[in-house]
Amino acid sequence: MQKLFNLSEDMRRGPELMTPGLLSCQGCGTALAMKLALKALGQRTAVVIPACCWSIIIGVYPYSVLNVPVIHVPFETAAVAASGVKAGLDIRGERDVTVMAWAGDGGTFDIGLQSLSGAAERNEDILYVCYDNEAYMNTGIQRSSATPIGAWTTTTPAGSLKEEPKKDMESILLAHGIPYVATASVAYPDDFVSKFKKAKGIKGTRFIHILSPCPPGWRIDSAESIRVTRMATQSKVFPLYEVQEGQPRVTVKPSREIPLRNYLMAQGRFRQMSDEMVDRIQAHTERRWEDILDREARTS
Repeated sequence: MQKLFNLSEDMRRGPELMTPGLLSCQGCGTALAMKLALKALGQRTAVVIPACCWSIIIGVYPYSVLNVPVIHVPFETAAVAASGVKAGLDIRGERDVTVMAWAGDGGTFDIGLQSLSGAAERNEDILYVCYDNEAYMNTGIQRSSATPIGAWTTTTPAGSLKEEPKKDMESILLAHGIPYVATASVAYPDDFVSKFKKAKGIKGTRFIHILSPCPPGWRIDSAESIRVTRMATQSKVFPLYEVQEGQPRVTVKPSREIPLRNYLMAQGRFRQMSDEMVDRIQAHTERRWEDILDREARTS
């Protein structure tokens, strides 16, 4: 977590809208993600949280570690509930409030996808954030459609690792024609904060996909959270880029590329993988990275 202090001086002086007392695991990426997001968005923010890790992390009702309004909603309703909150604030004349839906990968890639698709099609004026720890971590590390190829989960049959690739949520949201889609990582806090600040100033549906390490689910030491998450970008398995009004831009190019195998083998959840499966993921990762670079070159 020490890399947080690489934030610019301006951001370190920003408001602290998350207090001590949160109930996250040690090394939890989404705790740091919320801290950074609120630093960028500021006090005039309302947060909509469906069932997810943050339902627990925030504290036992009526207490909350967040110094902004929070609404807890059912698992599948984050986007539609946020749309309703924004409409109500607009009617009250409070148009300067950023309404942020904050959901995990299970509530975004799977259970909340219909609600999110509807909000995106209507271009509702909300910021939808998915903190992605690549499984249903809060309920016991079950497989989601965000779970990568080859990852172990508690619902993985013995000898039968996940064969299907992770769902491409960025492409799904871009197909709706929304004005802003971005990926972010807690291992790159300045890039993270910059994207949230940019999203705050855009009207319409904005979608930010955060890679958020989960030490129990990823089978890593809690002290390794930031290092392993940084490896995801350095190995190009989780590239950092944004697409604003159809214009893609890679925001972090790996300063030193590392083999994908190094990232995978740093985590216990991938240690049952065969060499053939690692090679297949490496090929898929390279194709996706080249596609992102090609799209950036064509539109620049």
